[in-house]
Amino acid sequence: MRGVILAGGTGSRLLPHTRVTNKHLLPVGPMPMIFHPILKLREAGITDILVVTGREHMGDVVGLLGSGSELGLAYTYRVQDEAGGIAQALGLAEDFAAGGPVTVILGDNVFEDSLVPVLGGLDDDLTGAVILLKQVEDARRFGVATLDEGGSRVVRIVEKPAEPESNLAVTGLYVYDARVFDIVRTLEPSDRGELEITDVNNHYIERGQMTCRFLEGWWTDAGTPTSYARANQLARDLPVPEELLR
Repeated sequence: MRGVILAGGTGSRLLPHTRVTNKHLLPVGPMPMIFHPILKLREAGITDILVVTGREHMGDVVGLLGSGSELGLAYTYRVQDEAGGIAQALGLAEDFAAGGPVTVILGDNVFEDSLVPVLGGLDDDLTGAVILLKQVEDARRFGVATLDEGGSRVVRIVEKPAEPESNLAVTGLYVYDARVFDIVRTLEPSDRGELEITDVNNHYIERGQMTCRFLEGWWTDAGTPTSYARANQLARDLPVPEELLR
């Protein structure tokens, strides 16, 4: 299992903070945002991590993270030349994945749970995809998942529904088998001109190969002023690894 952190985008919703830096380098609690998904992957034993970000701030990202050796990790970097969508950014990870599964985290996701139990039982023979869901109070703000009667297989995802069928928000944490890259190659740009991760997930749903697991602790993204403030509040007392203080 290898890890992929998608840290591109323009960060326009967090202007003016992002006028001079990548959103994922902004502080969340005691450390830059991007370290939150990195440390979750490390805790789960994933040491090979690809970071995908945009051209404009790649130098800043590399300057902060370096090679990863101080954390016992090995980083690979890829540049997303334009804001072509999450699925396009994921497609850049194909060579890095080397034919195996990948755990993908959107770089602005900040959450409490360990990924150790979440990834437990998944291996290189994974078939299909696993998405992580979280029960939320106002599901209308998110992609919302509907499950089968057994409660483990996703049968539908609706983006920001006016009347949600459930309170299960689709978080920015995914596990995909190697066929995800074949799916990405078939995608057409959405009305926004981007390749959408929802279209990737719908391919797995149509095949009956999308299962789910659940986050029990707190979770938020940090992509808007409101959610960024919430992320800082939730993460304020998290410990910082000693390696980052040297």
